[in-house]
Amino acid sequence: MKRQKKNEEQGSWMDTYGDMVTLLLCFFVLLYSISSVDQQQWINLVMSLNPNAREQLETPHAHGEETMGVETEVESVPGLMEKADFEDIYEALMEAAQNLGVQDQVTISKGEGYTFISFRDQVFFDGNSPTLKDEGKEILDAFVDAMAPSASQIKEIQVLGHTSQGSPDRPNNVMTDRVLAAERSAQIVAHIQMRDFIEPARLVGMAFGQFRPIDTFETAEGRAHNRRAEILITETGSVERSLSSYYKEVYGSDTYGGWMSEDVEE
Repeated sequence: MKRQKKNEEQGSWMDTYGDMVTLLLCFFVLLYSISSVDQQQWINLVMSLNPNAREQLETPHAHGEETMGVETEVESVPGLMEKADFEDIYEALMEAAQNLGVQDQVTISKGEGYTFISFRDQVFFDGNSPTLKDEGKEILDAFVDAMAPSASQIKEIQVLGHTSQGSPDRPNNVMTDRVLAAERSAQIVAHIQMRDFIEPARLVGMAFGQFRPIDTFETAEGRAHNRRAEILITETGSVERSLSSYYKEVYGSDTYGGWMSEDVEE
């Protein structure tokens, strides 16, 4: 009789434990079914745990299956599968320019902690127009794809809009000149931002109109050279510098209008 009572007590304890485990399992299944992980948060988590996230992300999710509520394929996230260093931006941009056949329309320079792109006259805009051309959008998209793998290494992307005098001896109307340069810069910034490869706070648009020339206004060729759009990409952790210091390295010490002769912060 005593042995039977002991077995009954043990069976009662096991039944209670089994019910508890079953309830816990149902609870966690419920939590999983209603959970939804933000795509970018998931990406940031994996990349923070291991910068070389290729192997971790080559899971069923990488082949289009859902994983933890994230439905977008990993391959569609720019720069995720291949994380590059900041120095790789220059080579990637040069390759993109070559593939597009625009080497004669774009100048790409690099220095310590930065990469500088200068787009020549009418690459993005028709004369006196602030509307970004379709060909310009294609070039920007290719350049964004080149920068995307190094997005985490980019401190800031500055888009600098410039115009040029229409006449060698008569400056442009100030309102028209400034607004046109600002609208063009904003168009480029907005298109880059819509690609969603870098935080909007790290995108900056600036406009100088005709007042930062890099060539003379006396010739048609010089005026076309001044009519340009520039993109300055700086590296995370790089020392703050003035724009003039970048210009002196990229264009040299020759100045037009004297604006580059200001004191330079080193």
